[in-house]
Amino acid sequence: MDFDVAVIGGGIAGASVAAHLVPTASVVVIERESQPGYHATGRSAALFSEIYGNAAVRALSRASRAFLQSPPADFAGAPILGPRGALHIGGRDDVNLLDLAFETGHRLVPSVARITAAQVLDKVPAMRPEAVAGGGVFEPDARDIDTNGLLQGFLRRVRNGGGKILLDAPVAGLERDGNGWRILAGGQEIRAGVVVDAAGAWGDSIAALAGAGPVGLAPKRRTAFLIAPPNGMETRDWPLTIGAREDLYFKPDAGKLLVSPADETPSEPVDAQPDELDIAIAADRLAERTTIEVRRIEHKWAGLRTFAPDKTPVVGFDPAVAGFFWLVGQGGYGFQTAPAMARLAAALVSGKGIPAEIQDQGITTDQLSPARFATRRMRAARPN
Repeated sequence: MDFDVAVIGGGIAGASVAAHLVPTASVVVIERESQPGYHATGRSAALFSEIYGNAAVRALSRASRAFLQSPPADFAGAPILGPRGALHIGGRDDVNLLDLAFETGHRLVPSVARITAAQVLDKVPAMRPEAVAGGGVFEPDARDIDTNGLLQGFLRRVRNGGGKILLDAPVAGLERDGNGWRILAGGQEIRAGVVVDAAGAWGDSIAALAGAGPVGLAPKRRTAFLIAPPNGMETRDWPLTIGAREDLYFKPDAGKLLVSPADETPSEPVDAQPDELDIAIAADRLAERTTIEVRRIEHKWAGLRTFAPDKTPVVGFDPAVAGFFWLVGQGGYGFQTAPAMARLAAALVSGKGIPAEIQDQGITTDQLSPARFATRRMRAARPN
């Protein structure tokens, strides 16, 4: 059980960085649950959008697009990206929000269009006319992501590359041992030269075991549920439809409609469960803005989207603890940034610089480094 790198966390972040490390290093992925991707990864309704997130997230998304569009031939049995489109809609009171969304989106992606209420109704006939009186903003190049296909592709690469995946192995101990680490997980002792903290909502807890200061991760619960589509309507080609105030979204999902109130409820790191009030709120908003009736909820769930304080991912070695590497804070952008973020993280773990094609998108180590939070903590601790 001696490895060059131990990756703690078997979600999309951990699986993808491990897949990029196995060609040149011995790697173990340590997962607390009985299956990889059990928490946020397995509960994501991911969409690829180049206008989603802040500047760093958008840059990582742009750098990931080529891989997601055309993964290696042996990576997955089906395309990772599928057609969808994203449509922001609003009433008369939302015109200013929609105009701003168009100006920002069109500047980033020229295909983003400002459309009329009639055009919105043509795309999503179930909308109530008053709910779309302000028209919409349409992003035709947004794509569905096959989240399971992407996760399994990376896990397959880990296994085929000789990496080991430990399941049912919560980390109970993590301490420096000479030039490396001694890890107690799942009743086993593991030694590794470098630890990669890809533990999602538990990222700060893993850091505490290692003696590293927190970066201030904030897990936030998001609720979703599935319902039958409205009778007599073909919904398969509907875009992801989002309220201008980001208080509701719905989209087709395997013959059903996925609905969410787009909640961001602060949470402890837990196995998140859907809140009945959030479900009721989403159902009420859906009924108010569409002719869709929520007669029966067929499946419901919740997941945690974990953000750093500045909503930018944290990628890099801890400035105070040798051999401890952060890969956390992906928020709601983990899948669409995973290929580039994993390539970048693997390069930094291996002592190399940021790959040129990622650097060309404007990404710097300072943007992502955990050192930015250490600096803030030092400033906050200074006397006035």
